[in-house]
Amino acid sequence: MHKSAHTIGAVLNPFAYIADRWTPSPRTVRRAAAAALVMSVLIVVTGGAVRLTGSGLGCDTWPKCTDDSLIVTQAQGFHGAIEFGNRMLTYVLCAAVGGIILAARSAKPWRHSLTKLGWLQFALVMGNAVLGGITVLTGLNPYSVAGHFLLATSLITVTTITWQRTREGDSAPRPRVPGPVRKLSWAMLAVSFVLIAAGTVVTGSGPHAGDRSEIKRMPFDWATTAHVHAIAAWAVCGLALAMWLALRVVDAPADTRARARDLLVVLLAQGAIGYVQYFTQLPEVLVAAHMLGSCLVWIAVLRVALSLRERPAEQAEVPAQGDPQLSAV
Repeated sequence: MHKSAHTIGAVLNPFAYIADRWTPSPRTVRRAAAAALVMSVLIVVTGGAVRLTGSGLGCDTWPKCTDDSLIVTQAQGFHGAIEFGNRMLTYVLCAAVGGIILAARSAKPWRHSLTKLGWLQFALVMGNAVLGGITVLTGLNPYSVAGHFLLATSLITVTTITWQRTREGDSAPRPRVPGPVRKLSWAMLAVSFVLIAAGTVVTGSGPHAGDRSEIKRMPFDWATTAHVHAIAAWAVCGLALAMWLALRVVDAPADTRARARDLLVVLLAQGAIGYVQYFTQLPEVLVAAHMLGSCLVWIAVLRVALSLRERPAEQAEVPAQGDPQLSAV
């Protein structure tokens, strides 16, 4: 009878059942969060590979690969294998997200905040899987493709925040730099999002439609949208440089200044790739590198913003750095 009760408990609440029997180390929790972050980037890159190889309709329906088969068939060839492989990676991503949920739930004490972030990751994965299905069923509608990428960027946002939170306590955040510097970080986040959104318009009006057949494109001049995208990129670069200088002026912590430096390096590399691909008529390999760069830029911007505050494991009695100005809004 006792064994039966344990079995029922494991079925009804498997996370609690495992948590009673496993206590992961803080390093394990951090690795689980890092795995979810890496997979959230990898799913974007492989999704780009699907589009760049013209395999977007390799599986011509959803959730099955064909009307008669759940998996790819030999008749669908290379493009079907690429599209189906990307779909299968979603399950690997789900496993990685499940890993951070389980690790956060099993940590002692229970990391409630990390668990909530993990379930938010899962909701975003499921939502994007449905949107991906809609994208296939609508014949790779460019607006649906853009939404698919932006929702993937939202997942990267949450996985990055989760990864950062594994290195912190659960107390209320407190600032490490003066208020104006934090406001600059919000501006940088906003303009970076505009940059990414503009990039989806460049993609949606550009030549890489995702399939070899005639796919409807966004009704915008590609060169004009590329120039708008470049202007947004230069704006982000200017804000990033201003942030780097501001952090030196206020004598911010060394790790925060390092995050600002990393952002500048990533932006320079991404900008170089962007201009080269523009002047070389968008070769597929550079477009793929640019998509990866987009993810890395967003992660770097987020890391700068997150480094401007701290969550100590135990709330201290004095303000961070003992500077009254740090509490200014």
